[in-house]
Amino acid sequence: MTIQIADLGIKLGANRLPYEMPIHPQFVHLTLGLFIIAITFDIVATLFPLERPIFKFLALPTLRTGLFEVGWYNLVAAAIITIFTVAIGFFELMLATAPTGIQSLWGLNAEQTMLWHGLGGILLLGAITGMTVWRGLQRYRWRKDAAREVQWSYLMVGIVMLGLLYLHGTLGSQLGDEFGIHNTAVSLIRQGQDPNLLLK
Repeated sequence: MTIQIADLGIKLGANRLPYEMPIHPQFVHLTLGLFIIAITFDIVATLFPLERPIFKFLALPTLRTGLFEVGWYNLVAAAIITIFTVAIGFFELMLATAPTGIQSLWGLNAEQTMLWHGLGGILLLGAITGMTVWRGLQRYRWRKDAAREVQWSYLMVGIVMLGLLYLHGTLGSQLGDEFGIHNTAVSLIRQGQDPNLLLK
């Protein structure tokens, strides 16, 4: 027995969502921002002995421990927010209608792009959660008394993760920009209509 969206009493708007604008992209940017800040501050804190003269010249009272604090708490926040990012992403993906006969710049059709984006979201959630546990073990156990709170290997994995987040985000942007999923403007332009008429 297949349950249709209409059977659940959910009314879909122009973007095929029960609300006006997609929410998933907002959460994506929260995840990205928090994770980027976390890794950046851990890198800055790790290189602090080299940067100390610059902070002193700029008259910025900076403590290495404070930089590591920012890295840690932003990573914890990224792990928590990513749970909601993935959950909302799957909800919106379930409501999507994949157009046929179109390929992305990467040579994937809409269904393949949706599949890879959904699978990648789960894997990235696991990776960010794993990095948070790894970072917590360094902070509270392994390197608790060390001046440098994080391992070089952790920073290298963080940099690789930034690249993976970029690739994954590109898949998501292709869903909206190239396939018009939950994007009324793209859909209307494809049909030869003017999206500006919706504003009038």
